[in-house]
Amino acid sequence: MKFKPFSAMRRGLGAFWRGVDATRRTFFNLLFLLLAVFVLWAIFGGGVKPLGEKTALVVELRGDLLEQTRGRPSEHLIEGLAGGEVKRSMQLRDVLTVLNAAAKDPQISSVVLITDELDYAGLAVIGEVARAIDRVKAAGKPVIAWGGSFTQRQYGIASHASEIYTHPMGGVMLEGFGGYRNYYGEGLNKLGVTVNLMKVGAYKSAAEPYIGNGPSQASREADSYLYNALWANYTADVEKQRKLPAGAVMQLIDNLPQRLKDRGGDLARVTLDSKLVDGLKTRDEIRTMMIKRGVADDGGDSFRQVSFSDYLERNRPKLFGEGVAVIVASGTIRDGSAGPGTIGGISTSNLIRAAREDDQIKAVVLRVDSPGGSAFASELIRRELELTRAAGKPVVISMSNLAASGGYWISMAADEVIADANTITGSIGVFALVPTAEKVGEKLGIRADGVTTTWVAGAFDPLRPIDPRLVEVVQSSVENIYTRFTRSAAQARKTTPAKIDEVGQGRVWTGQQALDRGLVDRIGSFGDAIDSAAKRAKLSGDYRVAYIERESSSLDRLLQFFGASASQALAVQVKLGLLDALPADVAGEVAADMEFLKQSAVRGAPFNAVVHCMCTSP
Repeated sequence: MKFKPFSAMRRGLGAFWRGVDATRRTFFNLLFLLLAVFVLWAIFGGGVKPLGEKTALVVELRGDLLEQTRGRPSEHLIEGLAGGEVKRSMQLRDVLTVLNAAAKDPQISSVVLITDELDYAGLAVIGEVARAIDRVKAAGKPVIAWGGSFTQRQYGIASHASEIYTHPMGGVMLEGFGGYRNYYGEGLNKLGVTVNLMKVGAYKSAAEPYIGNGPSQASREADSYLYNALWANYTADVEKQRKLPAGAVMQLIDNLPQRLKDRGGDLARVTLDSKLVDGLKTRDEIRTMMIKRGVADDGGDSFRQVSFSDYLERNRPKLFGEGVAVIVASGTIRDGSAGPGTIGGISTSNLIRAAREDDQIKAVVLRVDSPGGSAFASELIRRELELTRAAGKPVVISMSNLAASGGYWISMAADEVIADANTITGSIGVFALVPTAEKVGEKLGIRADGVTTTWVAGAFDPLRPIDPRLVEVVQSSVENIYTRFTRSAAQARKTTPAKIDEVGQGRVWTGQQALDRGLVDRIGSFGDAIDSAAKRAKLSGDYRVAYIERESSSLDRLLQFFGASASQALAVQVKLGLLDALPADVAGEVAADMEFLKQSAVRGAPFNAVVHCMCTSP
């Protein structure tokens, strides 16, 4: 018999792989079994221990406070185990659930709010939490806020508390809004890079850093009008909550150097003198104060309390019954599919369609927090909302921190548009950038040459000067998208394209300014939007609020990092044997993505990217 080493090696490797695969399947089956046992125990294992009287709810805000967290806890765990930095975040919906429940819970006597580790929260989100705190206070329950120090964002929330305390070495730092951008026009020119800009909108300033050395006059005008309005809202709110005279915040900032000098550089004392806080206490002193006011815990070394996470578990929403669907559109809008924290034209459209086809869902709220992105993807989403309304289900838009450009586009097919007073919206404008580096090639002695059958082939080669015909084509496409934008906005707002153009041109507005110009229907909260949707659907009583969303796995994110769409990432997992088959809706996405790629290959993918993807707010 002839010995065949390669055949034996293949058999050996095959046996080894089958062993590895069996081990993997056994491990995950055991993991699933343990998870199932845990869930069953949580449901049927005797329930949670009831809270005692005079329990304080402790809410520690940590990381970024977002409409939708990016990724799942399991992914963060894997990132941490791999030695990476885990970016913490909390969801607004969870904070509102906890605070609203606390306002009604007779066992909760007070709320302790700790903001030390809050990194980011947009102005509309800050307003939502602040109003939830007001509801707790209206129920007769004090809210005690403490921070080692307070940033402007942290203080925007803490200022609504009944009492505010900071560390004796802390303070409150209010700095105002606005900032400085880097402008690269001259630097790029020296390097030999030419940035070709095609746009519609005198105020569409997102591309200005790449073509100039400073903001245009139009940009300065719009930014000044926006930031001054936001700052006026912020300072008026702080002064109202702290019972300070109008202008007190600006007076403190203007005189800060002298006031600090008078207090020997002690910012905490200046903060206390200015009545921004009620006292200076360490964290252990806050604990002692709470013990005296409430009930000591079993050990006697702290006060009776329940943590944010434990209380959230006690107040999970209903899972069944008729209700309102909430779809969160958070992040940049892109073509194809996307996971949480980003808006995919296909994936978000699928979520809307799923809500429309669910007989238990009677209305839809789209919660928008987006600076814009792809115009094509935005239109896919807008169309699905239009179809949802045509199917007899009300659609209400709830604008969060941002609903600008593409974020406004997806808001144009609704029965009602509700914005926060501090929402940044509008930015009805379009631009495209095509950079070329032919001068860089000349300096380095690099040339691009060859033969093509049409002038379009290779038109986006960065080592060749841009063809004037390409400029004409892209500019025409940009103008066409702007015409579609203003026409759709005019139809949605029951006005004319000319009127929309007057408040468009790429200019951004606060929610209140947008209301004054007819771009939204009213100023209100996230809760107002849900109530409006329920009322329009004739829902009453204890209806369900269902969040419709699709989560991505760790492998999804890894593959997407290397350029795959979310649907393509799932297809790879099927090929690897990690999934048995694609979900029906995702199979359609993959087919659509593949057709999209085929068409892009024919007409030039860069052309598609430039014409369809540049609809972003400044």
